[in-house]
Amino acid sequence: MTFSPAPWPRKLRSQEWYGGNGRDTIYHRGWMKNQGHPHDLFDGRPVIGILNTWSDLTPCNGHLRELAEKVKAGIWEAGGFPVEVPVFSASENTFRPTAMMFRNLAALSIEEQMRGQPIDGAVLLVGCDKTTPSLLMAAASTDLPSIVVTGGPMLNGYFRGERVGSGTHLWKFSEAVKAGEMTQEEFLEAEESMSRSSGTCNTMGTASTMASMAEALGMALSGNAAIPAVDSRRRVMAQLSGRRIVQMVKDDLKPSDIMSKAAFENAIRCNGAIGGSTNAVIHLLAIAGRVGVDLTLDDWDRCGRDVATIVNLMPSGKYLMEEFFYAGGLPVVLKRLGEGGQLNRDALTVSGETIWDEVKGVRNWNEDVILPLDQALTQQGGIAVLRGNLAPDGAVLKPSAASPHLLKHRGRAVVFEDIDDYKAQINDEALDIDETCVMVLRNCGPKGYPGMAEVGNMGLPPKVLKKGITDMVRISDARMSGTAYGTVILHTSPEAAAGGPLAVVRSGDMIEVDVAERRIHLDIPDEELSARLAAWRPNHEQPESGYAWLHQAHVQGADTGADLDFLKGCRGAPVGKDSH
Repeated sequence: MTFSPAPWPRKLRSQEWYGGNGRDTIYHRGWMKNQGHPHDLFDGRPVIGILNTWSDLTPCNGHLRELAEKVKAGIWEAGGFPVEVPVFSASENTFRPTAMMFRNLAALSIEEQMRGQPIDGAVLLVGCDKTTPSLLMAAASTDLPSIVVTGGPMLNGYFRGERVGSGTHLWKFSEAVKAGEMTQEEFLEAEESMSRSSGTCNTMGTASTMASMAEALGMALSGNAAIPAVDSRRRVMAQLSGRRIVQMVKDDLKPSDIMSKAAFENAIRCNGAIGGSTNAVIHLLAIAGRVGVDLTLDDWDRCGRDVATIVNLMPSGKYLMEEFFYAGGLPVVLKRLGEGGQLNRDALTVSGETIWDEVKGVRNWNEDVILPLDQALTQQGGIAVLRGNLAPDGAVLKPSAASPHLLKHRGRAVVFEDIDDYKAQINDEALDIDETCVMVLRNCGPKGYPGMAEVGNMGLPPKVLKKGITDMVRISDARMSGTAYGTVILHTSPEAAAGGPLAVVRSGDMIEVDVAERRIHLDIPDEELSARLAAWRPNHEQPESGYAWLHQAHVQGADTGADLDFLKGCRGAPVGKDSH
């Protein structure tokens, strides 16, 4: 893809606020001068918004104020005018009922900040899971020149000589306690080793996946995704990105120029190669919907089906993000895809170069971390999209995190009405369940929870764990953490709360799963399924006011990205009439 920079100099958007000597201009400019800005800063140089998702309640992003200073330095060096803007930060660690419920609210609020304020371009300073997609959605909606800078992953954790991956070992240790293989005291001791530095999860969880997706889409400088949060090279990346955004504004290089269908296909294949989170499916569908690219679940299956998972990281493998960076990071993966004919080489990036030009010269420094193709974790990674009478609009599964012997399975359904019902029953020794059953959780989708929480990777019942069983087939309309693992079928659409077939499954029904055939089937006659659906009535919570009401009234299904219906499409960032 070729890009022709816009002629420079030209009148910038910010000059509608700050240019000239009229009353309104003096009003805007004069107030800004109370911060000690000299007059010549308003002479037509690019005003760059540093959209910072720092918050004390978003611990993954707790170091972003420091990183913002490096971004500012780069903007000053390139002749821009940096303005740091705190924006909505949806923390995965603290938000209830789930951070996912607020991804769209964050995107909406940030979009309006971008549209309504005098900035010519933006640095998207992100990290924690939902902050990356929400800011990319906002940038796609406004189409202002934008570049992503992620905060980077934490350093490796260690417990008694074993690598500890944030999130992944939380699930493992929790199951070990229930199985009687680990004491509660040991679990508390292990807690101290799980998060030992600033940064996001150090596994290939959703944060690292979305950092990789931003880079694969071309929206971040090459190499950005894997640099540890506390590594000095992370600060260098921030400063270089600050320099680069100024030139992007001068060239008028916008998200719509970069995030093409080819770029999204690259990201999907990259997700398969890294063993990325299933959450990337929902986020990329939502971002594509904002920028106006026609992306579907079928594209996920088509592009990802034949991609081998070559990044040996938890939860699919054994290493962590620190080793991934030392091995060469995402550029090595993209080069491998390009050499195998699985990369759209001409896709444009924020650097102004093609993605192939960015990665063609890199080397793999550790082939136990980024594996040779013949030693891949799985030859068919990616995201498997299953369909059938239980999921007419699709459901997803991550093969690299699943148990091979369960990828074709027929079992008796054990149904949990919602997550509270699951918690009430799962530890009961009288629960009629064994390892051959299929655990079904419903009313946990975008409308049902509400917000679609990460509860799909239901813990197994203790009486099964005590047999040494570590995995069962689990089906839900929920999500799961990118750090989780198992044969977990997610995002079943339509969701139960919208009257999807999942709503009428009964304990004792037989369910068939065949991942190779992309099939998921509720084994009852069509006439009975139709009768059950006709008799169904919703029983999930119905909020009467506030954002919860807005969300539930307008959120779309997981199969299209779970965005709010009235936010789809690129609406641009026009300068409105000044009210002063």
